[in-house]
Amino acid sequence: MSDDLQSELAVVRQQIDSVDRQLLELLNQRARHAQQVGEIKARHGEAGFIYRPEREAQVLQRIQESNPGPLSNESVTWFFREVMSACLSLEQPLGIAFLGPLGTFSESAATKHFGHAARLMPQISIDDVFREVEACHADYAVVPIENSTEGAIGRTLDLLLTTPLRICGEVVLRIHQHLLSNESSLRSIAKVFSHAQSLAQCHEWLNRSLPLAQRIPVGSNAQAAQLAAAEAGAAAIAGQAAAERYHLPELASNIEDEPNNTTRFVVLGRHDAGPSGRDKTSLIMSAHNQTGALSQLLAPFSDAGVSMTRLESRPARHTLWEYVFFVDLDGHRDDAPVRGALAELGRRAPYLKLLGSYPVAAY
Repeated sequence: MSDDLQSELAVVRQQIDSVDRQLLELLNQRARHAQQVGEIKARHGEAGFIYRPEREAQVLQRIQESNPGPLSNESVTWFFREVMSACLSLEQPLGIAFLGPLGTFSESAATKHFGHAARLMPQISIDDVFREVEACHADYAVVPIENSTEGAIGRTLDLLLTTPLRICGEVVLRIHQHLLSNESSLRSIAKVFSHAQSLAQCHEWLNRSLPLAQRIPVGSNAQAAQLAAAEAGAAAIAGQAAAERYHLPELASNIEDEPNNTTRFVVLGRHDAGPSGRDKTSLIMSAHNQTGALSQLLAPFSDAGVSMTRLESRPARHTLWEYVFFVDLDGHRDDAPVRGALAELGRRAPYLKLLGSYPVAAY
């Protein structure tokens, strides 16, 4: 390395070191301000909920809008989420329940939304995830609600019917499926473990690449990775988190049939989220069993100019051959058009339950 090159690099590296010192001071300054917020809330008796979804969403939106690059919005969003997560943990690490074990896509969604300073609480079933928050053992739950290729997660929808919890956020996670195995060749794979949904999401790839391998559905992709790691001739379909946690090499990457395979998760808590400026409202309603009943229920939304982004039917659990409808709307329930449409819907629907208004996911 020439003297000129070393000299030029030394100047730039000194500048980087100077910026790092400034960053460190600014990060700690931000943390001190966050501590002051907690102290002010405590003095006014409002220290119960230290996490405000709408405030976090506003910060991330502002950061993205003012980002000049060269870092991407995805990178700066990740960085500031981690900063906010670390600052919140100075008051109290948030306990986050999700469908375990560790290494699942649900863990990835929980970490994406709450950062690595959160206290992760994996559960063995979606029912247990709900119960942990309902019993105040955890602060929030992160549960899958729909996949772009396989549709709604039925158990989550069923539990939303009866839970007192509120939806206060959402997470959208791009799903990359990998074939994980200690084997070095596809020819050595005799069986494939995975969650049933992941097997379905990779159905065509399996038909082409492993037509003779036995497909074995298990409770989670992380469990599949555990099983594959312990058995010769076995592989698992799972994500990057499972590969790293269970030390399984990727024998084939990105094997999902649909290149835009995405899962949407909702964040559940014991409180509402205030308006953030870019919000979504979710609700459950039923309709009278008569011609035109559903269209009459949907009319208040179009009349108020409120966009409906999702309509999902689900059998009612209390009455045979009757259905309830899960609806997502653009806007917060405190927005005037949404508020007016919901008031009219309440007069028309036999059953109406607001699941929550919350910030739209920051990608």
